[in-house]
Amino acid sequence: MSVTAAFIGLGVMGYPMAGHLANAGVGVRVWNRSAEKSTSWADEYPGKACDSIASTLMEADFVFTCVGADRDLIEVYEGPDGIIANAKPGAILVDHTTASAGIAEQLAQLARARNLEFIDAPVSGGQQGAENGKLTVMCGGNDEPFSQAKPLMDHYSKALNLMGPVGSGQKTKMVNQIAIAGLVQGLSEALHFAEQAELDVRKVVDVISKGAAQSWQMENRSATMIEGKFEHGFAVDWMRKDLAICLEEARKNGSKIPVAALVDQFYADVQDMGGRRWDTSSLIQRLRKK
Repeated sequence: MSVTAAFIGLGVMGYPMAGHLANAGVGVRVWNRSAEKSTSWADEYPGKACDSIASTLMEADFVFTCVGADRDLIEVYEGPDGIIANAKPGAILVDHTTASAGIAEQLAQLARARNLEFIDAPVSGGQQGAENGKLTVMCGGNDEPFSQAKPLMDHYSKALNLMGPVGSGQKTKMVNQIAIAGLVQGLSEALHFAEQAELDVRKVVDVISKGAAQSWQMENRSATMIEGKFEHGFAVDWMRKDLAICLEEARKNGSKIPVAALVDQFYADVQDMGGRRWDTSSLIQRLRKK
C-alpha cells in the first residue's frame, strides 16, 4: 500500500527533508507560507505543491512540520484552517520544529481529541545533515505511532530514537543545545588563546584533535573559525531562540545551567556586532573584537 505524506514548512531543513521522502517513493504534498518555495520544491522533487494547508493534507497518512518556533506551530496547527482541524482521522503528526515541551504537549492534547497522534521530533545536524539525510532525530510520543513513522524518518536520519512521552524529544534537544553552547565557547577560547600566543593554530588543532580535546565542533568548524567564515547554516538568532527555551525549562525543573546562560549573553554580543545570521561558531569573533 502506498504511503502519502504532507510536509508543512520548507526552510533550509524542511526543504531537503521533504525531498528525501519524495525521492524514496513516498507520495509527498508540500505547503510553505511563501508559495514560491513550494513551487521550487515541486520543480526539483517528485511531489505536489499545494496552495493551502487543507489541500496539502488530503488523504495524508503522515503530516510532517518544520517551522520556526512555538508561535509558528500555533499558526499552522490550530484554528479552522490548521492541521488538527483538517488532518484525516488516524493520521500521525510529526513535528520537527525545535520548540518548547509545553507547545508539544498542548498540540498532542488537541490532536488526541480528534483521533490523531502527535510526535515531537526535533532534529540536530544542521542544514548539511538535512541535505545529506544524516540528521539526529529525538522523538517524544507513543510507541505505536513512532514505530509507524520511523521508516519514513529513516530516509533523512542517521540516528533516531524515541526518548519518552510527548515533550521528551524537545527536552532532549534542549540537552543538545546546552552541550553545544559550552563546547563552542570552549573551542572559541582555545583558538583565540592560540592566536594570541602566536602559535600556528592549524598545527595546534591537528595535534590536540588527536586527544581528549577532540569534538565534532573542532573537526567540522575549527578551520572556518580560524578563517573567520561563519556561513554554515544554523544562525545565532536561532541559537538564542533555542537557548531561551532551555533557560525557561531550566527555571521550571530547577536545573542549574550557568554556562548556557552566560553563552546566551555572549551570543547577544555577536548579534550586536551584526552577526545575527552568522553560524554559531562565530562566538570567536566576540573574543577577537578589540
